[in-house]
Parts: sequence; C-alpha cells; structure tokens
Amino acid sequence: MSDGKNPGKRYWDPLKSTVERVPNTLVVSHMQPGIMPVAHWHAQVEINYVFRGTVDYEMHGHPVHLEEGDLCIFWGGLPHRVVDTSEDPFYVAIHLPLIHFFRLQLPPDIQQRLMRGAALVTGRPDPGDATSFARWSAYMQSGEASRVNHALEELLLRVERIRFDPYRLVEADDLPATRPEATDQQSFQNIGRICAFVVENFRHQIDCADIAVFADIHPKYAMNVFKKSTGMTLNEYVSLLRLSYAQALLMQDDAKVLQVAMDSGFGSLSAFNKTFRKIAGMSPSEFRRGARLRPLSTAEIGRAEHGSPH
Repeated sequence: MSDGKNPGKRYWDPLKSTVERVPNTLVVSHMQPGIMPVAHWHAQVEINYVFRGTVDYEMHGHPVHLEEGDLCIFWGGLPHRVVDTSEDPFYVAIHLPLIHFFRLQLPPDIQQRLMRGAALVTGRPDPGDATSFARWSAYMQSGEASRVNHALEELLLRVERIRFDPYRLVEADDLPATRPEATDQQSFQNIGRICAFVVENFRHQIDCADIAVFADIHPKYAMNVFKKSTGMTLNEYVSLLRLSYAQALLMQDDAKVLQVAMDSGFGSLSAFNKTFRKIAGMSPSEFRRGARLRPLSTAEIGRAEHGSPH
C-alpha cells in the first residue's frame, strides 16, 4: 500500500507485529518490507533475502543497505528499523530462535561481532538463492514439522557458506575490539539448555542459580560460558526477552505502563524504565507514542496482517 508522497512503498504496522513476544518461535515474513516509524528489537536472529528492489536499515549505530540478491543476517536483539525502500520491493525475513544461531558453524569472531550489532551480508548474488528462499519460506510456513526442519537445515548450511565467498561485515565504528574465544560443542549444548529455560520462564523471577540447575551446570560456569559465547550476560539476555515482550504489549490501546512492566517480568516500574531506556534510548511511553505516529489505511492494515514484523 502506498501513500501520496511515496507511491509503491508500504508502512509497517506495529500493532500487527507478533515476533517480539514469541522468542522461541520461528517467524517468517514473506512480503513487501514496510518503512518503520520506530525501531524495534526481538530475541531472534534475523535473516533477510531481497528478491527485488532495495531495503535501507538503520541498525544499532550504523546503516545497512540491501539490494536485490543480497542475503543478510543480523542479531535482532538490538534496536533496528527499515528507514526506506525502493518502490515495490519484495523480501523474506526469517526470524530464527537463538538456539539455531548457536548451531551455526561460524568463526567465533563473526559470531560474536553479530551478537554485538554487526550485519553479515553476502558480497555478490548467488543465482540459486531466489529459488531456495522461496522454497524455504513455503516449507517453514507449511505447518509440517518435517518440511520446517528440512528448510531449517538447508538455511543454516547456506548461512554458513557466506564466509566461503566474498562478504562484508557492516558494523558501528565503536564496537568492542575484544578478541573472541573459541566455543566448543559442549558449550553450545549448554547454551541451548540455558536458552530453552530462559525463554520459558523470563516473565517470572529467575536467577543464575535457577538456570544452572535446569542446565545441570554450575552457576558460575553458566554465566561464564554464556558471556564468552554471546558477548552478553545472562541478565542482559533475560532483560532482552522481557523488553521484547513488553514492546508488543505497549502497542495495545489499553496498555498501562505499570501493568506491562509487571506482566513482562520486571519487579518494579523503575527497573523497567531504566532497562527500556538503556535498550531503546527512550522511555516506554515515548516508544508507544512513536509507534503510533502514522495510522495506516484499512487496505494497508489488511495487507500487513499477512506478514509479521517489518
């Protein structure tokens, strides 16, 4: 749906977005990308493939420009938004639960730079990507577990292959320059158990001891291995899940900030406001107002209902 000033462009409807509140769910958006009035974030890793046109992102501290044939993966846990597109673009956005990200056999430096805000983009188009991504999208949305799993395995292999051809890592100039440590397979399995527990319980009061008991590892080891592998602390990850869930609640017409804070797992309004401002750079109330700045037409909303986040 276009408007008078921007024919052929669509605008994202935050009220229809679902990805923020389902951190352990595979979410696929296969549609025309929408320009976003406000940044959002979510616990999944996001993979974009552009079938036609161009998409311009504002990531956490840097712009990312995607053209037809580009494949991009970035960590959705930092604020990001589509700021512009060409006329009538088309793409697929695949949101992978974090557990699948840790299954990727990526070099540690690439993995950790992604977790800290970099975007990994292919350096040249692959002629087979358009057909593959169309198939993977259809399989993932089929509702058949065998097709979904097959598409996931092929997608992970394709992402791993990015590093064997020309590629670029787009990142902010002020990203930490710390040297990453290699993570062994046992550590990845431990992280998978940690993530599984956290995504099921982040709305409750949990701590490192609870997480470690579930994962059957020592609390100090749990904290160290998670930080080493992801670049974030366990507390930061729990806060990310809570804030992702909270932003979806804030977009509801009858949402009260205090109730959103409690329903999202924060113990107090002050803790919610402090953490929200740290991630989003604004208060929860300011975020809610920004998300509602541009009302959509009935036709545009109807179209947005068939996709999800962007």
